[in-house]
Amino acid sequence: MTEATDAHKNAAATLEARSWGWRYATRRRWAMRGVGLRIEPGERVLLLGASGSGKSTLLQGLGGVLGGADEGETQGELLVDGQSPTAARGRVGMVLQDPDTQTILARIGDDVAFGCENLGVPRDEIWTRVRAALAAVDLDVDLDRSTAALSGGQKQRLALAGVLAMRPGAILLDEPTANLDPGGVEDVRDAVAAALDATGATLVVIEHRIDVWLPLVTRVIVLGAAGGGTGSEGETVVLADGTPQQVLGARGAELAASGVWVPGHPPALPPSPSRPPGETLLEARGLTVARKRGLAVAGPFDLDVRAGEVLGITGPNGAGKSTLGLTLAGLIPAEGGRVSALPTLAAGEKSDPFRWSSRALLTRIATVLQTPEHQLLAKTVRDELSVGPRALGIPEAEIAVRVDDLLERLRLSALAAANPYTLSGGEKRRLTVAAALATRPRMLVLDEPTFGQDATTWAELVGLIARLRDEGTAVVAISHDETVLAALHARRVEIGR
Repeated sequence: MTEATDAHKNAAATLEARSWGWRYATRRRWAMRGVGLRIEPGERVLLLGASGSGKSTLLQGLGGVLGGADEGETQGELLVDGQSPTAARGRVGMVLQDPDTQTILARIGDDVAFGCENLGVPRDEIWTRVRAALAAVDLDVDLDRSTAALSGGQKQRLALAGVLAMRPGAILLDEPTANLDPGGVEDVRDAVAAALDATGATLVVIEHRIDVWLPLVTRVIVLGAAGGGTGSEGETVVLADGTPQQVLGARGAELAASGVWVPGHPPALPPSPSRPPGETLLEARGLTVARKRGLAVAGPFDLDVRAGEVLGITGPNGAGKSTLGLTLAGLIPAEGGRVSALPTLAAGEKSDPFRWSSRALLTRIATVLQTPEHQLLAKTVRDELSVGPRALGIPEAEIAVRVDDLLERLRLSALAAANPYTLSGGEKRRLTVAAALATRPRMLVLDEPTFGQDATTWAELVGLIARLRDEGTAVVAISHDETVLAALHARRVEIGR
């Protein structure tokens, strides 16, 4: 490699879209169409827009991971340094919102080295890069340590280290702090800042909750939802483009009305509970919880889940919040102590929900997992919402009524025929919430129910949960979003490490 070529490889990249569009093979509507923008080398861009506006699709296209003609149809051009993204291999590195989907190998050192090996970096140089990248993200762990032993925030920094080790000219981040506790959010943001200061790379970051990134970015681009009334059918419109002050300061109220999270323009909150909590539906006594038998991660707990109330479970990443939620939902057994459903909820079943059949759980306790992809079952959104009711033997006419109602309430009607896996992160979350409601359970366990939502869909989803609470549903909400728990007047259970 010549010195000039090496200098280009480490230089910041130029990113460009020229009337670009993408339509997933399973959809009639375009995810994006006609978008045009140019990002200069070294710019730090915050990419905003309502849920479903195509932000993630654009990033995946620039990262060269959308797939070929069998996965979708494309128009126009996407360019990285004047080349197609697939031809500019190694020039762009991506970090996605779910760190588990990016962890490839069992040991930390091997995982960070993976991208370098694919690029043909000499072996001796690889390990120099690996150590430098881990230091840059402040992940001070042994190279032989298991990737499975890391917390969510550590895994996100691990993914970022893998990107930095490749020394790309552009770093693309798709909601990199989703589902992280406040400390983890700051750790990831600070790691990105340090990496940019060291390399000068171009940055494009997608986030709905933007306060944490504003000190870092120099430009804000806001996309309009395809077919959302801001342009001709199927087109993607750049609603705003400028400095953070120009975009969020001068046009904050207008953008907030379109669903963009804008500091100082909070979404509408639901009213206070209309009545006091009702009877206890489920109780835990001396409960300890574990993913692996014999390895308790949290507890003991003594708690009650009551009709008409939201029980909020909070705490840092890795503290055991999701494990507690799964145990209360009857999906994994208690490690110690007991979980007991009282007669109103059990309705003739054994007291321990873990001993119930899947059919019994459907109408009693519904669960929304932290990662939507882990519970998608059907080929279309409409069929996904029909899975639970069909398993209960509900007549098709009644299923159609329920599904149509949920599609409307969760803003999914236009996606009824779409493959669930082609939805945006926020749309997938609303789909899994809707699927949980389709069987009309007495109790809901929701793990990070509002991640990936724009301001409008966040307010609607929180309002829906509040209405369910007021109708007598018991809700267990696991969340790092204090605004959600405050809006729902949740009774909190704090879990420490």
